[in-house]
Amino acid sequence: MSHHHSRTSDHPAGDSRTSPSALSRRVFLAAAGAIPLAGALPVLPAGAAAGVATAARPVVVDVAARRQTIQGFGGMNHPVWRPDLTPEQRETAFGNGADQLGFTIVRIPVPEDRANWEKVVETARYVNVRGGKVIAAPWNPPADLVETFDRDGTPGNRLRHDAYGAYARHLNDFIAFLRENGVDLYAMSIQNEPDYAHGWTWWTPQELLRFMRDHAGSIQARVMAPESFQYVKATSDLILQDPQALANLDILGTHLYGIPDDWFAYPLWDQKGAGKELWATEIYHPNSRDDADTWPQALDVGENIHRTLVDGGMQTYIWWYICRYYGPLKENGVISKRGWNMAHWSKFVRPGYVRVDATAQPADGVFTSAFVGGGGVVVVAVNKGTTAVEQRFDLGGAARSNVASSWLTDATRNLQVQPAIRTRGGGFTAALPPESVTTFKVR
Repeated sequence: MSHHHSRTSDHPAGDSRTSPSALSRRVFLAAAGAIPLAGALPVLPAGAAAGVATAARPVVVDVAARRQTIQGFGGMNHPVWRPDLTPEQRETAFGNGADQLGFTIVRIPVPEDRANWEKVVETARYVNVRGGKVIAAPWNPPADLVETFDRDGTPGNRLRHDAYGAYARHLNDFIAFLRENGVDLYAMSIQNEPDYAHGWTWWTPQELLRFMRDHAGSIQARVMAPESFQYVKATSDLILQDPQALANLDILGTHLYGIPDDWFAYPLWDQKGAGKELWATEIYHPNSRDDADTWPQALDVGENIHRTLVDGGMQTYIWWYICRYYGPLKENGVISKRGWNMAHWSKFVRPGYVRVDATAQPADGVFTSAFVGGGGVVVVAVNKGTTAVEQRFDLGGAARSNVASSWLTDATRNLQVQPAIRTRGGGFTAALPPESVTTFKVR
């Protein structure tokens, strides 16, 4: 599958993106200066049936090889641009019962107009009261802090260089407003997509560095930066290389629009990021053109989550609009196929769980990830192939129970409970149906 896609105009202010595949790396770097069916999924002994391929190798889970701590899954609620979530939609998104997504993070805007601040409170408070995290991102400073400038022949908006302190106070005012209204903000971003900024405020890497070094220390919440639209490393390199700016950074936040697989690597972060968090804070995939129930296209979301967590080492996966025709909830509030893909992680890989090493691609088109928490092991397997795969999972000493529970989503089933699988020899074998995602849980 292609990991490039176009971002279409579902944002105000003319946010219509050219497909990144049409542009070069050099340009980016320059820009930076449920339908249940009867019948059970069979658990197949070796070579049991024609049409079922045996995986090339087992999935070996090493629970001692601990990677990142998962902070949660969620999405954007932007009640200035879109209708606020209804009470029923909030419950579907942030509850973790039957036919609910189990989200634990909501991202909200910081409206530049204080008259709009009240609009973001209700859903944020709902999430916060239930133990979820609320993060906020500004698109623009207040109008009186902004100036226009010539950006290589194109007019742009930027924060006035004498207004950085006033901007920090503006962000703190919003944090205080939320607190007065029952919302404890987990993190404040400095700027949404400063390196894309078509219709909102541009920041150069040098401007981000200056704010992070000289003013971010005064922010009364965890500080997130720089939320590049495409994990453009030049947007964050200067922050990581400056000791004071780095000291003021709590979370490296990024968006993942159209990045090829090899862009997940960030050696400078690996070198400098100890003690910091790494969040994917805005995603939709593979596009915003198509209905979220299109199958098997919706299965691309499953692979994208896998790559974000495994290849990228990210601690979150946060969708753009929670409720949209291409989102996890459709306009009518029903969970979409893209949403069910997210649920395979969000309902079972809870905040505080830790990703552990596991064979990432045991067979062509099969992607597996593993997590420990809640007294057990969770394994998620995506099979994008058109043939069922008989897959062995070796859990070593982690398989204390003799039963693995599992849930399946494919073309006709949505997170359907499957028959219990008996573990043998420290693991189990299961059939992964074609074009499906399965979550296994072993206690």
